[in-house]
Amino acid sequence: MPLDYDAVMGLKLFGQKYAWTDREVMLYAVGIGMGADPLDERELAFVNEATYTARPLQVVPSFASVAAWGASPGPIEVNRLLVVDGERDITFHKPLPAAAEITADVSVVGVYDKGKDKGAVIIRQTVLRDAQGEALATLKASQFARGDGGFGGPSEGQPEPHQVPERAPDRIIDIATRPDQALLYRLCGDRNPLHSDPEFARRAGFARPILHGMCTYGISCRGILQTYADYDPTAFRQHAARFSAPVYPGDTVTMELWKDGNVISFQAKVNARAVTVIKSGKTVLG
Repeated sequence: MPLDYDAVMGLKLFGQKYAWTDREVMLYAVGIGMGADPLDERELAFVNEATYTARPLQVVPSFASVAAWGASPGPIEVNRLLVVDGERDITFHKPLPAAAEITADVSVVGVYDKGKDKGAVIIRQTVLRDAQGEALATLKASQFARGDGGFGGPSEGQPEPHQVPERAPDRIIDIATRPDQALLYRLCGDRNPLHSDPEFARRAGFARPILHGMCTYGISCRGILQTYADYDPTAFRQHAARFSAPVYPGDTVTMELWKDGNVISFQAKVNARAVTVIKSGKTVLG
C-alpha cells in the first residue's frame, strides 16, 4: 500500500513521557566505544560514576538520539526490511543531565518521493523537554524507506546538505569499532534485527549485520569530543551528519575534520573498503 502523503504529514504526538538514569548514559557511551582504555580519565568521565574523588558523570551530547527511543508521531506503514537511517541533525538547547524525566514532542515535517525504484524520505522532528517544559534538544531525523517510493508526493524541497571545505583536512583521526559493537549498541534501544541477525541482513541486501547508523553518528560525536571540544559536552550547539554507506562492526572509521571558527565540518570513511560512510558532517561549538 503506497504512502498517504497528507496522512503522514499530519502525524504528530506530543507529551510522550521518557526517563533515564546514569545507567543508560553510561551504556550509551560504552556502546559508541568510549572507555576502551580503562585508564583514560577523559573517557572514564562518561562511563564511570564510581570514583574515589567525586566528580559529575558526563553525558555524550549524541545521547539525545536515544534518550526518547521509540517516540513516534504515529504509525507510518513502510517496508521495514528496506528502511535505513538517512540523516540526523540535533540542536542542543541545554546540557543533558545524567538523569532526567522528560517529554518528547514528535511530528512529521517532511515526506519526499524519490521515485518508484528509488524510495522515499521521511523527516521527523522530536523536541525533548525537561520536567519544567524547557527544550533540551531538537532532533531532526530522516528515514530512507527504500521500498516505498512512487506514491506521488513532492520530490524537491529537502534541505541542502552541508558542504565540507575543499582544502585538505585540518585533522584526521581513526576510531576502531569492535566486532560485537552492534550487539552492545542495540541495548540502547534500536533492536532492529538488521544489526544482529545474519539472515535478516542478507534478506535486506547486506553481506552481514551492519552497525547502526546512529552508532556511527555517536562515533562521529565522540570524534569531535576528543579533538576540538576537549571532552566538554557542554560545548556542543549542533551535531549533524548524513549517512552514505554502512559501517560493519570491526571496521575502523577514519574521520576527516575541518575547523572554521566554531564550525567543525567532517566526513568519515572506512579506508579498508574504500567507502565514505558519513558525508556533510557539521558540528557547531559554543
